[in-house]
Amino acid sequence: MGKGAQGESNGVAVKRQLEEFTWDVVKEKNTREEKWLVIDGEVYNITRWVNRHPGGPKVIGHYAGQDATDAFRAFHNDLNAVKKYMKPIHIGSLKKCQIDVKPVEQEFRELRETAEKMGLFKPNYLFFFLHMFHILFLDWAAWATMYYFGTSWIPYLISLALITTVEAQCSWLQHDFGHLSVFRKTRLNHALHYFVMGMMEGASPSWWNHMHYQHHAKPNVMGKDPDVRIEALFVVGDKMPVQMAKKYKKSMPYNWQNYYFFLLGPPLLFPVYFQVLLFKYIFSRKAWMDLLMVMIFFAKFFYLYTPMLGLGHAIAFYFTFRCLESHWFTWVAQSNHIPMEIDHDTALPWLPLQLQATCNVEQSFFNDWFTGHLNFQIEHHLFPTMPRHNLVKIAPLVKSLCEKHGVSYQVKPLGTAFADIVRSLKHSGELWYSTYQAYHEAVAS
Repeated sequence: MGKGAQGESNGVAVKRQLEEFTWDVVKEKNTREEKWLVIDGEVYNITRWVNRHPGGPKVIGHYAGQDATDAFRAFHNDLNAVKKYMKPIHIGSLKKCQIDVKPVEQEFRELRETAEKMGLFKPNYLFFFLHMFHILFLDWAAWATMYYFGTSWIPYLISLALITTVEAQCSWLQHDFGHLSVFRKTRLNHALHYFVMGMMEGASPSWWNHMHYQHHAKPNVMGKDPDVRIEALFVVGDKMPVQMAKKYKKSMPYNWQNYYFFLLGPPLLFPVYFQVLLFKYIFSRKAWMDLLMVMIFFAKFFYLYTPMLGLGHAIAFYFTFRCLESHWFTWVAQSNHIPMEIDHDTALPWLPLQLQATCNVEQSFFNDWFTGHLNFQIEHHLFPTMPRHNLVKIAPLVKSLCEKHGVSYQVKPLGTAFADIVRSLKHSGELWYSTYQAYHEAVAS
């Protein structure tokens, strides 16, 4: 490790910081023992810093040996404040002859500057206040419906629909706070993130950050995006099916995955898979504040609903709305990604990396509300800290830039986006089956 990375202030460290490197040297620093990356032509040794990185070690480690300039700008609001922490790990710069900013990269950075001048990174606090208010009102209404009208089927189903809506809309609101897109001060975003994600959703904010930031850093990149680390049950894209067919002789019958998706996908993601993962994360990382928030959620829920339903029926009510919420979330979240390109890391520039992994859903008042403005998934991935109500304003400029550089910009009706999930699973399953049959027959002969 370079001495500059250790934060030393002696003459050797200063000399190390001024050293110039070639890309061949930087690209080699992509191992567990040593990790370097480049930001704005400057070289940083992140070997020790990864374990102290607030966004988690993997999100920054995924860019080891690569240019992280646009990813760095995308994730951080106050660059000057962040750069203070980077001084001890600054070990030098790229040789000037090695700095090659592609036209698409330069124009994307100019687009970001335009967005900043247009004030598109400034939130409308009334928008978020009203959104929070409507969630809190529906949360009260879900309880009040059965409290005042009893627990017969009609009030029960109305209450179930209301609390499912609350939890789904909380998913979108915590997403805003988690991306630091509501307040300029990080602490305020974190505080509200803990309130919405922890106390209102019963999940771990730290676990969400750990998983979701990786997804944004390298969307649909096999081995780096946890959202496509699903080969135990599904194969997606064109590369993964072939890889799994050749690697294992016994595996899931992926050629049936477009059918069993309806049983193992949306119904179980929240009530089973996420529950296991978040508690595993809490106890393995000793995230006791997260555990406290989750316990407050469950204490509140059972305090309110057990007197009306009884403990057994309250538990059934909980898992029912979790299952319904899971359907809502899964169809929205996967419609933007699963039908898109899924590949190994090829160190693409930020804009083509995000565009090959994301698509949009047509804009309407309902679609905006139903998806939490994630129908503008392209713009959100390019500018994750931009308040969601401004994504529609930057969309025409992003589309124009994509057209100029021949980058595919896809927009679909909501129904088509949902259908494409099943179509893509069917395609990937058939590709796995045909490769599996041909490969293992050839090996056997």
